[in-house]
Amino acid sequence: MVIDPFTFWDKQRNYADPGYSYNSLFGKLMLFVTDAEKCRELMAVNDPERMLMVLHPSAKTILGANNLAFIHGPEHKAMRKSFLSLFTRKALSTYVQLQDGIIRRHIDLWLSEWDSQDFTEVRTYVRDLNQMTSQEVFVGPYLDDPVTKEKFTVAYRDITDGFLAFPICFPGTAVWRARQGRIYVLKVLESCVSRARDYITSSGRAEPRCLMDFWVKRCMEEIAEAAAEGHPPPAHTSDARMADAMLDFLFASQDASTASLVWTMTLMSDYPKILATVREEQERVRPDGATTIDGEVLGQMTYTRQVVKEILRYRAPAPMVPQMTYGNYPLTPEYTIPKGTLVMPSINAANMQGFPDAYKFDPDRFGPERQEDIKYQKSYLTFGAGAHYCVGKEYAINQLVCFLAILSTTCDWTRRRTEDSDKWKYLPTIYPFDSLIKLSKRSSSTT
Repeated sequence: MVIDPFTFWDKQRNYADPGYSYNSLFGKLMLFVTDAEKCRELMAVNDPERMLMVLHPSAKTILGANNLAFIHGPEHKAMRKSFLSLFTRKALSTYVQLQDGIIRRHIDLWLSEWDSQDFTEVRTYVRDLNQMTSQEVFVGPYLDDPVTKEKFTVAYRDITDGFLAFPICFPGTAVWRARQGRIYVLKVLESCVSRARDYITSSGRAEPRCLMDFWVKRCMEEIAEAAAEGHPPPAHTSDARMADAMLDFLFASQDASTASLVWTMTLMSDYPKILATVREEQERVRPDGATTIDGEVLGQMTYTRQVVKEILRYRAPAPMVPQMTYGNYPLTPEYTIPKGTLVMPSINAANMQGFPDAYKFDPDRFGPERQEDIKYQKSYLTFGAGAHYCVGKEYAINQLVCFLAILSTTCDWTRRRTEDSDKWKYLPTIYPFDSLIKLSKRSSSTT
């Protein structure tokens, strides 16, 4: 369970699918839930008297107690309401144009650096692309010092590595380095918040250039609204709390999207007919492949988006969302989960329920004729449910659509399969066990 947790719990799933099964470690009860309806119910609970989400034994040490993942109640609701301004159509269109440029730069780098005659393990390259996308889209204009940016990147990787390490925080350990990384990242992010405030107030007509700008603009409006009513500023509008939330955005956008980008490359290599259909759509939508993708163009990529939604259902990057019970919880009329139980709703199991021929990779299920995303939406739990439902869902989908659109029209690639290629690796999101890719510039590229 410690060395290979996903395989352990995937085997556990087979004891009751759909349904419930349990295991224990040193007397600690762990309940594994595979019923889609109950998974959704459990993930919707965000109550300190009943059940709260938990991440990792070192999560609070690494991310800090004020991270969004550990907040509940009115403060949590107020913050999520504030986030709505970050994912409007206008904001997403701003982001996707940035995403387009970053993706193109990295693909060009891959084409120049990789040996086109050999196979390359792509996971670390995709991680770098996705990390740079998150940084530039979220705080790009304010992470402009090269030395600071490099230190920020290294510190963030230390944070991620801490979640894969044994939960001991002594000087020199991975968890200790992760905590030190968080301290540095928050210091830089607080500076970014301050600079964003200066930019937005410098002119009443200043246009937001990144996610931080959109949020600062909204927070300043909230501060003014509170003052007009004689109330103090909302807690989440301080530089420190905004930096904490921005760290959560970076954390949430990094590992899951990186895993899904890797799955995009491997699955499209495994399903060339589906990739060919993606290319046909791209040639219709973007006759000039060099044109920057914006919100309007992205909205025309119907089939490409279907493929991405199926990748996210078929290979959900986060396999489960652990919860801890802080009171007895009546799961069914026959069974009450005892206080102190670690409860693990299985997203992977839920995503395979309801959908016809669920273990088949089939993007057409999300087309206008079948509309399985509507018919079986209660089983589609890739982005969670309830209070911690992913507010950045559309941003994450756009990242994958934009990546697939550009990669499919600029590159050809093949995957070298091994005896382990059908296995999965937990890092801590789910990846193909290996992703060995040979990449070359597409001779018929429209770019």
